[in-house]
Parts: sequence; structure tokens; C-alpha cells
Amino acid sequence: MNDTPSGNRVHIGFFGRRNAGKSSVVNAVTGQELAVVSDVQGTTTDPVTKSMELLPVGPVLIIDTPGYDDEGKLGELRVKKTRQILNKTDVAILVTDVEHGIGQTERELTEIFEAKQIPYLTVYNKMDLLDGEAEKGVKNTDREIFVSALNKTNIYELKEKIAELSDAGKAEKHLVADLICPGDIIVLVTPIDSAAPKGRLILPQQQMIRDVLEAGAISVVIRETELKEFLSKPGCRPTLVITDSQAFKMVSEQTPEDISLTSFSILMARFKGTLEESVRGAAKLSGLKANDKVLISEGCTHHRQCEDIGTVKLPRWLQEYTGVKLQFDFSSGIEFPENLSDYQLIIHCGGCMLNEREMMYRIKCAQDVGVPITNYGTAIAQMNGILKRSLAILPEIQKII
Repeated sequence: MNDTPSGNRVHIGFFGRRNAGKSSVVNAVTGQELAVVSDVQGTTTDPVTKSMELLPVGPVLIIDTPGYDDEGKLGELRVKKTRQILNKTDVAILVTDVEHGIGQTERELTEIFEAKQIPYLTVYNKMDLLDGEAEKGVKNTDREIFVSALNKTNIYELKEKIAELSDAGKAEKHLVADLICPGDIIVLVTPIDSAAPKGRLILPQQQMIRDVLEAGAISVVIRETELKEFLSKPGCRPTLVITDSQAFKMVSEQTPEDISLTSFSILMARFKGTLEESVRGAAKLSGLKANDKVLISEGCTHHRQCEDIGTVKLPRWLQEYTGVKLQFDFSSGIEFPENLSDYQLIIHCGGCMLNEREMMYRIKCAQDVGVPITNYGTAIAQMNGILKRSLAILPEIQKII
């Protein structure tokens, strides 16, 4: 569980006004001194995150946020950070206390939860301040619970309710396991270049190997330089070849047409629920005109190499494909432009480090202003004329082309 990628963890965000006891509740739920606790308003100045296994939920990312009622210039920046956290929150915990109850800040937050369709629970902290009669009158419901972070009262019940919310409507999803059969040979083409992490595979490759193994299939990991030789060996005919997008063209040329071919990025987009929109967006590449603005966005941050795919290769390939000079902007990590209306196209990474909710939020932002959005693998397949082939294993998506 400790190795579960953050993008696959349930993101549980704790929200509320300053001094409502958010950090105390976080510490009680996690059983750790994760957040600094103080009577001083605004003690939590930046979002605090913790990856852990939270029973009975499973692997989660706990997020303690600054007070949503923070003030001043710095306060505005903190509130902005909290709004960004909301875009990737799977379950929201609204923390208030028994003395304050529900005020303007709490109402604003619940309106946001409902608008973004985030399952949420209201937690009334500090029930230890109630006298005996008042405590007897406390009634927990499906959407509200009274707790004491100080005395750990109802903390177990709170975790049970969080588990119920996180499981609501949740269906098991796979990268590739549902597309293959036990005994199938699956070739994973993984180029090792200067941008590859030292001594390890990148996250989508690790996840794909695990998914293939869980399906009872045979995983063969190979570089693009050895693919042709492997495919020529008797008894080594694979059911499916999955390639890093950067080697798409070479791998397509070497892989016989009767062997299915796709990319890590395309399967990751399917896993995150963004593939359909990415395929539609890829169709817009050929319509770009001179000086159009393109945003290339990555969900993670890393040291840029001289042949970085996002900042170097994609811009070069796109201008070669369109035959015109384009303008490029770049974003990475949690930063994603609020105003997308100036762009004619957005190309996003596969989003392996982002959870599904944040990826869908970014898709929705583009849709709201009518800007087409695609992803690395889909765009590269389109530019090399092999998108239709790379979607053959997903006939319902292939119909969109």
C-alpha cells in the first residue's frame, strides 16, 4: 500500500475556517502528529499532505488545508491554494466546531462541494465542550458527525463514514488487464534515454507491468532497439505491444499489422477517463494556423533534459506536422492556467501523477471555453498517422475518429 502512486490514492481533503480544529481532526484521524496544532488563527499556512493507508479506506492522500476565511494578501494566496486542492479532492471533510456551527464560510464551501459534485461530510469538532445534557442531544446522521479530536470521541465512526463516501459509486478499473487474457504475451517497449529516472522505470511502465501480471499474462519488457529481433524469434509472437509514445513511429514500423499496438499514454488516458476527449482533440492538430497558441501541460515536475518531450520534442514535431510556426506555453505540477481562452489547443501528459478527479477538472476547464485538449500519446499517434491502429483494441473509442 505504501507504494501506491498518489494518482491512484483516494484524496481526502479537510476544509473549514481558521481555528475550526481541522488540524486536530486530521491528527486524530491519521493517528499521527501530521499537522501543527495551535489556538492561533491561521497556523496552517500551506496545504499539508500525507500518503498513508487509512483503514478501512485503504491507500489515501490526506490533505490539511489553510482556513478558507483567511484574510490579507497572503491569506488570498492561501485560499487560492485551497481552491486548487478542491480540484483533486475525492472526499471533502468540512470541519467546524460545536460552538460556531455553520456560518458563511461553511456555506460557501458546501456550495463548492455540491457544484463540483464532491462527496462531503460535515464534522462538528470539540464536542467535549458540551455539557452532559447537550451531549446527549447530539445526533449523528449520514452527512454529519460530532467528534472530539481531543478525547478521540467518534473518530473511529468518522473513519467509517469516510470509507463509505470514498467507496460510493466506485468501480474497479484497469490499465490493460481487462483487455488481455491469461497467457497472452504483452510486450512493453520502454526506451531508456537521458530523461529516464536513474535506476528505475517511469511510473506508467511500473503500473503496466503490475496490471499485466495481475491478469495472468506474460510481461516482456524490452527497448525499442531490440524489438525487431524479439518479434522475429519463433514462439515469441505477442498479443499486444505497448510502447512509450516517443518511440511510436519506430515501433509501429517494426510491429506487424496483425499484432495490436498502443501506447502507455493512451491506456493511461483511458484509465483516467480522458481518452475520448483526447481523441477528439487530436483531430484538431491539423487545423492549427500560424502563431496559434498551444499549451503543453505536465502533471509532475522534473528536471528538464536537452531533449525533453514536453518542452522540446512535442513543439518540434507539432510544427513539422502543421508546417507553421506556433507559440507555446508550458505548465507543470499542480499549476494549471485559470484562463485557457487564449489557446487553440492543449496537449496534456498522461497524468500518471494526478488523480482522475483533477484530470477531469482540467478537461472540463478546456471544454468550458471550447479549447480542444489531447494528450501526448494520442497527439503523437495522430501526427504519425497511426492513431486509428493504436485504438484498435478499443473499438468504441476508435469509432470517434
